[in-house]
Amino acid sequence: MSETFEDIVDTFEFLDDWEDRYRHVIEMGKAMPDLDDALKVDALKVDGCASQVWIAPKILGTGPTAILDFDGTSDAMIVRGLIAILKVLYTGNTVEDALKIDALGSFAKLGLDQHLSAQRSNGLRAMIERLRLVATKAAKA
Repeated sequence: MSETFEDIVDTFEFLDDWEDRYRHVIEMGKAMPDLDDALKVDALKVDGCASQVWIAPKILGTGPTAILDFDGTSDAMIVRGLIAILKVLYTGNTVEDALKIDALGSFAKLGLDQHLSAQRSNGLRAMIERLRLVATKAAKA
């Protein structure tokens, strides 16, 4: 993805109302490549989400300087968009730097913290925790 998180912030500031922002998140999710069905397995499924969510991590290298990447999908379009935003936040960072990312604070910059249902917020936290767990394990490898 060539989009940066600051690009997303700028776009959200340009969009006047929440419905336009919501549509933009959905469009981001639609723009993501589909996750291979072979990766939609229980081991990659994220617990704690109301919808079905899979995150398939890809670690390039070993130890704290390994680079984090992942693919993901959901059966809910808004959640798929949240995954797209997480991908912009995390992909390309070392696992050490990934552990320093304040993802919830970043989502607050977009105003998403105020507009997600409690279930979606819990699911977002579960996805973030999964990525943090992957980064923690990779950093120790």
